[in-house]
Amino acid sequence: MAMLATILVALVAALHLYFLVLEMFLWTKPMGLKTFRLDPVFAEASKTLAANQGLYNGFLAAGLVFGLARGDVATVLFFLACVVVAGVYGAATVGRKILFVQAVPAVVAAVVVLLAWG
Repeated sequence: MAMLATILVALVAALHLYFLVLEMFLWTKPMGLKTFRLDPVFAEASKTLAANQGLYNGFLAAGLVFGLARGDVATVLFFLACVVVAGVYGAATVGRKILFVQAVPAVVAAVVVLLAWG
């Protein structure tokens, strides 16, 4: 169970590193435009905001990796909770899909962490 918890937390961290790349570096590129269904004019106008958002996703990933590296359950759970809050807020303000892409994986990881290490 501990291995599964580690893998799930690492997957959530990897997702957020992927979001960082999409938002910081690919926002105005074809992959970013397609992923977020953006108009090129809007993407160009909002690229600084997207980069800032990507940076925050990187901090979430870093916190999860830090918690795993230290074997600190409280840190891992804190950052998973942050991911859940960000996912719920994103779902409420941007699109429901964010709930399933961001919040649900973090909730599943948190449950497994609690079962394995709680």
